[in-house]
Amino acid sequence: MDQAALETPVDQLSSTLQSVFGYRTFREGQREVIEQICAGQDCLVIMPTGGGKSLCYQLPALVLPGLTVVVSPLISLMKDQVDSLIQTGVSAAYLNSSQPREESLQVLQKMRYGELKLLYVSPERLLQASFIDRLHELNVSLFAIDEAHCISQWGHDFRPEYAALGQLRQQFPYVPIMALTATADKATRADICERLTITPHSLLTSFDRPNIRYTVAEKLNAANQLRQFIAAQNGTSGIVYCSSRRRVDEVAERLRLQGHQAEAYHAGKTQEERADVQDRFLKDQLDIVVATVAFGMGINKSNVRYVVHYDIPKSVEAYYQETGRAGRDGLDSEALMLFDPADIGRVRHLIEQSEPGPQQQVEFHKLNTMAAFAEAQTCRRQVLLHYFDEPANQACGNCDICLDPPKKYNGIQDAQKVLSCIYRIGQRFGINHLIEVLRGSKSASVIERGHDKLSTWGIGKEKSHEHWLSVIRQLIHLGLANQDITRGSSVTLNPSARAVLKGEVELLLAEPRIVIQTTKRRSTNPRAPLNYDRKLFARLKLLRRTLAEELDVPPYLVFNDATLAEMAAILPTSPGEMLAVNGVGERKLERFGGEFLDEIADYLAQG
Repeated sequence: MDQAALETPVDQLSSTLQSVFGYRTFREGQREVIEQICAGQDCLVIMPTGGGKSLCYQLPALVLPGLTVVVSPLISLMKDQVDSLIQTGVSAAYLNSSQPREESLQVLQKMRYGELKLLYVSPERLLQASFIDRLHELNVSLFAIDEAHCISQWGHDFRPEYAALGQLRQQFPYVPIMALTATADKATRADICERLTITPHSLLTSFDRPNIRYTVAEKLNAANQLRQFIAAQNGTSGIVYCSSRRRVDEVAERLRLQGHQAEAYHAGKTQEERADVQDRFLKDQLDIVVATVAFGMGINKSNVRYVVHYDIPKSVEAYYQETGRAGRDGLDSEALMLFDPADIGRVRHLIEQSEPGPQQQVEFHKLNTMAAFAEAQTCRRQVLLHYFDEPANQACGNCDICLDPPKKYNGIQDAQKVLSCIYRIGQRFGINHLIEVLRGSKSASVIERGHDKLSTWGIGKEKSHEHWLSVIRQLIHLGLANQDITRGSSVTLNPSARAVLKGEVELLLAEPRIVIQTTKRRSTNPRAPLNYDRKLFARLKLLRRTLAEELDVPPYLVFNDATLAEMAAILPTSPGEMLAVNGVGERKLERFGGEFLDEIADYLAQG
């Protein structure tokens, strides 16, 4: 590579990083990949959500002479990124189907006269022949393809319109291409490069998000478990993912009845309704959004403190991407998944309805690996990182398995009670009826069948429904019993149950976890100051919200929580000291610095 070709842009990189984006230093790998793209080299960037992917093309866009075209699959994400860039003084715009014609024409005019540095478009719009013709008339410096896993058939969200982006190399052979994603295993990465016909400089940073605590809890009483978990979050922002629109609506309604500011977000809502929910969530006027897993939100909100999966996702990639919407500011966050093994069967049945072929096999494989993650008895973070081909030899100390290792107990008596009851009721009934008999229920279904006369009726009355549900699932998982989907999910005995019933073997079971642990840990993340002044932080958040409401923008576009926490830690009292805070650039200092310096000075004067 010609070193002279690098000199001019490299000289500008650090100053642009500080003056526009407000950061003192690059994160791992960012400078190198930016230098490469400025020199005309194609690049593949794999970084976790919140890891700084967008800077890898936004900064070159300001240094390079022409237009940077960014391909994005989600209207909501385009708008969010453009709003954020405009707040920092960058000339950016988007083109999508939600815009009025007049607005689109204004954007096209700005393109024509060289008044834009970044333009966000959907793949469908980009590949229209008329749009390609427009781009040929302009000086295009870079194509950045966000969510590039959508290109690959091995990715978890394959989209044919994304696969067609391979045309770009033929149409613009001398324009560098940058493909970016947070979620791509080795096969997906290779497929992206092949389809785009690029031999790129690759930046593959760690997939680890150390500030996110991963918890998987057995789904025993989901509504109550969710209520307890959210109550412990103290009104912070969160997203709850569900597998169906009906469940999204039910969960959102239940949360509202419990006094939370919560709304539903799914494809059954109108475009206006979805835009309103998104806007209110971004502006901190909503605490919780309940959304469908399949639809995805594309929300670039930095202060989401928790993500809950009410149902199991279809793949580890989807889980990683969705949990990654928490803690983008680097502060401590929670990822909770409620797991019912029966959900695996339901999702598998849905996949079976799709067209047989390679894509169906990919979906089966990804579901199986997701089930293995949910059922793992080893560190969650190690399982996640190994999936993405990243070595992780030590347990993380910040997941449910590490913080509260599964406790075992001698489960032979519990198992004998369950297996005997399955036999007594004729191996013809489902789990709920089995538990009713065990616990001595006098429900109509038990009495009508005469199951209250059985010797096993009531032998488990001293333990809860949730306890027996966990035990039965473990016995099924251990192969002692089976749930026959072809016979109304009735529970049947396997031959291996005989040795347990006769007491010929030992049996250790995991103690059911009825309550989800939410104890807080001390952060080890250097981006989250441990010693910041909480009272000042609260005042700065209030000031931020006031300024954001005046400007009609989301509060985090003024400053994110991590920047406010750093202000409350180092207590800047001059413009120079304020510029030393991560996230404060010259434009934001000019726009907001005075108000925040006044607030800090007033707080310090009050002692």
